[in-house]
Amino acid sequence: MLQVQNRFALGIMGPKHQVMKSLISSAFLALFAVVALTAAADKQTFTGTITDDMCPKADHSQMQMGPTDAACAMACVSVHGASYLLYDGKNAYMLSDQLMAEKFAARKVKVTGTLDTKTKTIQVDSISAAK
Repeated sequence: MLQVQNRFALGIMGPKHQVMKSLISSAFLALFAVVALTAAADKQTFTGTITDDMCPKADHSQMQMGPTDAACAMACVSVHGASYLLYDGKNAYMLSDQLMAEKFAARKVKVTGTLDTKTKTIQVDSISAAK
């Protein structure tokens, strides 16, 4: 019995323990790969116009909070507490990054991120001007 305890104390494992350690390491690596691939697969690119939730269809003619659509959207956000969103012609999506969205008010953009279908919110990774 003393011999067995000394082998473990010294960190010397038998072949069964080495195989088990190898299997556990492989399982963790496989799990990590699946999680990484799943996360990457959820990202999408959405194209539309940055507007505000008081003018969700990017029609600012009713509010006329400024001389341009961009000025109207910015005024609705700063004065009335509205939020920026993306309107793609059919659907309006809330945007997680309001500061980044402000830079593109009333412009056609591409938003890359992950959509939460329950809340219709895009977790924004990036916003860039659409061509």
